[in-house]
Amino acid sequence: MSNNEDYLSKLEAIKAIADEDTLVPNLPMDKYLQTIENIYHWALDDAAKLATIGITQEMLDDLPVRTGACREAHSIWTKDFHSQQEAQKQWDVQSPEAYDLRDELTHSMRYAFRAVDALMNRLRAIADGDGHADMIQDLNDLAVLGKENPDLLSAVNVDLDILDKAATLSDQMADLLAEANGDKALQNESKVMRDKAYTYMKELADEIREAGKFLFWRNKNRYKGYTLSYWMPQRRSTSSVEEEAEVSE
Repeated sequence: MSNNEDYLSKLEAIKAIADEDTLVPNLPMDKYLQTIENIYHWALDDAAKLATIGITQEMLDDLPVRTGACREAHSIWTKDFHSQQEAQKQWDVQSPEAYDLRDELTHSMRYAFRAVDALMNRLRAIADGDGHADMIQDLNDLAVLGKENPDLLSAVNVDLDILDKAATLSDQMADLLAEANGDKALQNESKVMRDKAYTYMKELADEIREAGKFLFWRNKNRYKGYTLSYWMPQRRSTSSVEEEAEVSE
């Protein structure tokens, strides 16, 4: 099966992992996932012996499925994370122009509408408030107000094309802000799912590894294949006491 199929097949089991039992990876996921794949193939050669202490062939066969599901969950979270980061970068570049356009329109309208109390009251209402969302709404409101009173703007030499630009920019910046900020909840959800998929995979991987180390504690050639340090010689340090010990093996 593909990683996506693995993920879908294990989705309910992954969701069932309790929040309080969910672990957060503290090591490079790409290296760790490949390590678990390597351990699976290593353990296949010991399947008969592992079966004598409760590690069935079904459990062994389930490990690469859980690994594929975790790989897919990690890819989904990575995509969401980088999409949000890219949107934030775009916002940082484009938002100064949007604010400047809002200020330019407000400045022009204050002069153009200075003799019309009703229009000045509407302009003051639009100008009230602050923040990114307010700026985005201001652009659209100013565009509407300007299109309702084009003659007054033309009289003070305002290019009316700026009104279409403001309406378009308002729409674009709303989408960008939603992606940069509004999708943080989605990004967090995908991270939780990645962490749960990692926990689900690690649960079985650790059971197989511990069984292998138990069986082959006097056979260094077989024992080493059940340690992370054998497959991850460049592995970064971790806060886990048990895993720290394995790195030094």
